[in-house]
Amino acid sequence: MSARDLVVEERWALVTGASDGIGRAFAVELAARGYRCVLVARRAERLRTVAEQIGPDRCLILAEDLGDPAAIGRLAAATADLPIDLLVAAAGYGTSGPFVDADLRSELDMVDVNCRAVAALTHVFGRRMVARRRGGIILFSSLVAFQGVPRSANYAATKAYIQTLAEGIRPELKAFGVDVLSVAPGPIASGFAARAGLTLGLSQKPEVVARQALAALGRMTTVRPGWLAKLLIGALSALPRDARTWVMAKIMAGMTRA
Repeated sequence: MSARDLVVEERWALVTGASDGIGRAFAVELAARGYRCVLVARRAERLRTVAEQIGPDRCLILAEDLGDPAAIGRLAAATADLPIDLLVAAAGYGTSGPFVDADLRSELDMVDVNCRAVAALTHVFGRRMVARRRGGIILFSSLVAFQGVPRSANYAATKAYIQTLAEGIRPELKAFGVDVLSVAPGPIASGFAARAGLTLGLSQKPEVVARQALAALGRMTTVRPGWLAKLLIGALSALPRDARTWVMAKIMAGMTRA
């Protein structure tokens, strides 16, 4: 089924990373609130599972690897006839361990997915929302975005980029009726940790992130969803930046210990 075959009068949301974790939680929550969803992730079979859960007739599945620079153009073309009211840029991944020991290609691919693709999506769909004078953009920062993080240095840097981008474009777009929100969660129970090579202790459910982020959209610049994120960020925020980096080094050493 193509975009032209679908009814476009209703509200539409585009969710990246929709096959798992936070992205999937957003897709389910948005569908429950009456949105039709464009589901984007690398694996079509997992997207089909999500679509079956929320209603195949309410979804458009677009299997794309956002590490491919051409993917954004294909997404833009496939959604040209849809009034996307909400962009949820949840796709992303992390790595762990000393930066100079990491595979360089993997680290640069992570920058592509976490930063370049998010910037491109925000630009493409932000322009469309500005033209229609309405919309919302939800970007994903992190607990690790607010200081350097040894053993997760490059990932933390990608999240710092997202945090700064969201803070900068929110006042630019507000005048055009477009809301921007940065979501800075703590540890989340999803496939993220396994891919990043992390061992989590406490974690929160992705559904908490989705519900609290949607409640915060239009009300604040940054939301720290869930008690765990608030506790961790609250404890760190009282410290100087170099002290926060020292604390994060200790935390990451425990989470990445073989």
